[in-house]
Amino acid sequence: MFRTAVTLSISLCLLVGHLASQPARPAVRATHVIVIGFDGLSPRGIKDSKTPSFDHLIKNGASTMSARAVFPTSSSSNWASMIMGVGPEQHGITSNDWQPDKYAIAPVVPGPAGFSETLFSVYRRLRPEANIAIFHDWKDFGRLVEPGVPTVISNEKGPRATMKRAIEYFQKQKPALMFVHLDHIDHAGHKSGWNSPAYKQAVELGDTLTGELVKAVEDAGVFDRTVFLLTADHGGVGTRHGGETMEELLIPWIISGPGIRKGFHILRPVNTYDTACTVLSLLGAGRPEYWICRPVREVFAD
Repeated sequence: MFRTAVTLSISLCLLVGHLASQPARPAVRATHVIVIGFDGLSPRGIKDSKTPSFDHLIKNGASTMSARAVFPTSSSSNWASMIMGVGPEQHGITSNDWQPDKYAIAPVVPGPAGFSETLFSVYRRLRPEANIAIFHDWKDFGRLVEPGVPTVISNEKGPRATMKRAIEYFQKQKPALMFVHLDHIDHAGHKSGWNSPAYKQAVELGDTLTGELVKAVEDAGVFDRTVFLLTADHGGVGTRHGGETMEELLIPWIISGPGIRKGFHILRPVNTYDTACTVLSLLGAGRPEYWICRPVREVFAD
């Protein structure tokens, strides 16, 4: 009897441990995930600007203004980490000089394109038929994505043209995964300074464009099946970034949609590479073994 009880106790402990280790899933499965990435958007930029669209998503979703970029706080290093699920030590993209055929640090695990694979290629393997769309304002963002993986990838000129193209495509095609990259906030920071009046105007334009996209999704009839995730690559100080200050390191991380907690402040540490794991989890996909990211499971409603 004692041996039977011990065996049963061990079995129950193992079962509980197994269940606890299972990845959390959102209560309602999203069929569409839209990531909006703002180059140079700092948490202070949101706090000091009029951002009704951001505020609405925060109120109706989960967020933190203490998420962290990676070092160096340059654009290429951080956009790569965001979509590759690893840091510069793993993907080897340490500056804006990086090119697929020109780099100093080799990736730990090269993907099919010769560099670290992105969440786009991981999802493509799981869903070969999926519609994956990328619209980017900064030309060099495109070199971070494997050729032939997205259904469409397009470099537009300026934030308005980029968002207009993204809205038109979403309304017609309703892609399962769409990534929108906007570059104008970073431009304002470099030209006039982070937290300058011009910078705040750029943040407010980003907020307006976000509101236009949210409305377009509502008009397309899939709002209740779409998750929005807003974040940035880095912040800034003075008229620069790339250094080692909290103003450059901290980034916003906002997620809202079906299966996401409402009005929830994220307490656990969030790193930019966690974005890749969270997006894949929302879409029902796992992560590659060598990735260091984790889904931000706390945001999923029970």
